[in-house]
Amino acid sequence: MINKQEVIPTQEFINIQSIENDTVMLKNGNLRKVLLVSGTNFNLKSEEEQGMIIYAFQGFLNSLDFSIQFFIHSRKLNIEDYLEKLGERELQEENELLKNQIREYQEFIKNLVAQNAIMRKQFFVVIPYDVTQLPRAGMDLSDKILGLFGKKKSGENQENKELKEQLEQLDQRIDHVVNGLHQIGLRAVPLDKEELLELFYNLYNPATTEKKGVVMSNSSR
Repeated sequence: MINKQEVIPTQEFINIQSIENDTVMLKNGNLRKVLLVSGTNFNLKSEEEQGMIIYAFQGFLNSLDFSIQFFIHSRKLNIEDYLEKLGERELQEENELLKNQIREYQEFIKNLVAQNAIMRKQFFVVIPYDVTQLPRAGMDLSDKILGLFGKKKSGENQENKELKEQLEQLDQRIDHVVNGLHQIGLRAVPLDKEELLELFYNLYNPATTEKKGVVMSNSSR
């Protein structure tokens, strides 16, 4: 008799419980928020400007009393939408000379992408908030004893209150990081729920065509 191996759902290997309030909720109760950060061409800066950036970045890191994570997401550039718009522009153009130029430009872009791996890079900063198991300030002896037996005085309301406080502290960290990066000349915006879903879809499906990608909005949040 053949023993069938138990199929383990992919979700079991992912440490994410849910995404709520534009925040990644991990299975262990910890929280994460993600910032999309603009880039800068460091090599085009003068030596003096490079020194100022390094000095400002060093000061920013030294000002942190919590850890942060930087990561770069690279994937092949998806130009299908761009080529589609060019095709529409070609159909709308009445001038034959311009129509031919648009057609030749389309072919040039197709050949360029086919012969060269043009990558799209995005820069992110992850801001953590780890839930501690230490007793809160103001807890009396009965609170601590009840806590040992897993009992709560206010049940779900207490959990909601604690989550609200944790999110507020996480938002304070977000503000600190955003302001610190601004001093270096970098713009940073937190990702909302939809953008987080897009990001994780692209991260966990690297072989597929990027669904949409995360873009930095002109409006600040």
